[in-house]
This record gives sequence, structure tokens and C-alpha cells, in this order.
Amino acid sequence: MSADAIKRVCFVGIGNMGWPMATRLVRAGFEVAVTDAVAGRAKAFVDQVGGNAIANLAEAAKEADVLVTMLPTSAHVVSVVDEILPSLSFGKILVDMSSGAPAATQKIAADLGVIGASVVDAPVSGGVSRAVTGELAIMTGGDAAALDRVDPLLRAMGTTIHRIGPVGAGQAMKALNNLVSAGGFLMAVEALVIGQQFGLDPSVMTDVLNASTGMNNSTQKKLKQFVLSRKFDSGFGLDLMVKDLSIALEVGRNGSAPTPFSALCREMWASAASMLGKGQDHTAIAKLSEALAGVTLGNGK
Repeated sequence: MSADAIKRVCFVGIGNMGWPMATRLVRAGFEVAVTDAVAGRAKAFVDQVGGNAIANLAEAAKEADVLVTMLPTSAHVVSVVDEILPSLSFGKILVDMSSGAPAATQKIAADLGVIGASVVDAPVSGGVSRAVTGELAIMTGGDAAALDRVDPLLRAMGTTIHRIGPVGAGQAMKALNNLVSAGGFLMAVEALVIGQQFGLDPSVMTDVLNASTGMNNSTQKKLKQFVLSRKFDSGFGLDLMVKDLSIALEVGRNGSAPTPFSALCREMWASAASMLGKGQDHTAIAKLSEALAGVTLGNGK
């Protein structure tokens, strides 16, 4: 192992996605210390997976080669950075794997750059199932030297590592990816609603879409699994999708790009979040289309 190889990892945020991602790092042989806002979760991770529970975040960050954050928003990441900043030093790397706001991450990178610490943004796509298997797609932004150092760490969690550009580029790409995904899901659900009202079977419709040009990730992995089954438990929150769509529109505004369909898409998702309330899975947006049409997909009514 080279002198600058990553060995000790401080992992902040072991929620639905962070838990299996940190597990992959433990299995790959990294020395992983974990913490989470939910009381007792870090201890449960250590009991079930291994590693160490963090008692003092600032001290853990001081000892670690890399700090990984997997948190709901950039505001949470900023709070963590404020707490650990006095403990950081030259050569440390923050890998923010949250779906954050590029501008906020660029500000963090500028602040840490003063002391010679680096920031890599590395949001992921693939959901909980691919986090468990270590097959995530990871979109990275940052300095090439820092990306080279953390590459083994990222490859323990993902099979496709894309280098998008400078700091913030990975998060911009993730938001735009989720914009495309959100639009495809919303249109697929509306198509099923239209078809069911016409008398078509939405399950058969899904099969046809998946054998035709209408196929997308949602038709393949969400319609039957989470909507027609009525489970609505993909593991990715509706509020988080609205957050990501808002970031995508912010990126568009900053570049003066017209975003008429994207804006409408975001408003539909935000309306669903308002109607359904907190804690909903993102696939539950189907209930908005159902409510507008007065139908429930799958029951023929």
C-alpha cells in the first residue's frame, strides 16, 4: 500500500443508502468509523457489520484519511464541516456522496482549500439494492489528484465511476439524472392511468412498454414493483426527489437555460409532496395522478 493510500474512513450518515455503502467499505478492508443522527444506529451497525462507532466526530475526522458524508441535504453537510473544521489538516479529503447543491459544495471546497484539504462530490444512483451489491453508479467532481486517491474507496461501492468535471459537477449531474428519471416516471404513470381508463390492463401495458420504445428505468423497475403492487417502498423519499429537482432547476437558472418542462415536472412532484405529507416514498407520486383521474391503478376502477 502506497504512503498516500486511503485506509481510515470516517463515514457520516448510515441511513437507507449509507448503511450498505459503509458495509461495502468494511468488507473491502477499510477501517471504517460510523456515526448517524439516529441514536443507537452506529452501535447497531458495529454489532451487525463491524467497524467502530464514533463517539467524537471531530476526533474521528482528525484520525481519518477520508471523511465520507451521505446526508439528506447540503445544509447537513455544512453543519458537519463546521463541527470538524478545526480537526482537518493538509491532505485530508471530504467525499460528499449526498445529493447536494453544487454551489454549497463549491463553497465548502473553497473553505477547505485554504488549509490544503480537498473536496470530492460523488453522489450515487442505483438505489438501495445496488448499494447492497456494490453496483452503484457514482458521479464525481473534483481535482484529479484527489479523485485518484479516493478511487479505490469509490470502487468498493460502485461499478461505474464517472468523472464529470470540477467540484460540484457530480452533484449537478446527479440532479439532472433525477430530473430525467422523475419526468419518465411521471409520464409512465400518466400513461397507465390513461390506458386503464380506456380499458387496458396496466400490468400488460407495463410489459408492452418494456418491449417497446417507451421503456425506461421506471417502467422496468418501479411500476410493477412499487405502484401496481401498492407497496410504495422503493427506499427513496418523495421530499428528497423534490429537493433534487429543485437543485436541477437552480443549475438551469444559474446557466440561464430555459426549463419549461422541468419546472412543470418539479411542480407536479412538489404538489404530490404537499398532498401526501412527510415521509412518503417517491413512487407514491402515482397517487397524485390517480387522484386527478379518480382511479386506482391495478384495480380496474
